[in-house]
Amino acid sequence: MLIIPVKDGENIERALKRFKRKFDRTKTMRQLRSRQNFSKPSVLNRDKIQKARYIQSLRDQENI
Repeated sequence: MLIIPVKDGENIERALKRFKRKFDRTKTMRQLRSRQNFSKPSVLNRDKIQKARYIQSLRDQENI
């Protein structure tokens, strides 16, 4: 549960902005979306390897 203390005289938009930032950092929506359907462990590992290859290729291009 996220708790955002609102100070006296603080603008509500400012508090909402802090709430949204905190909500994004907890990755709650990502968890909810990933739980909507089951992914086999082999598929998750394959995606993880593909992501690592992509990131490595970006780093290799940066060094060139």
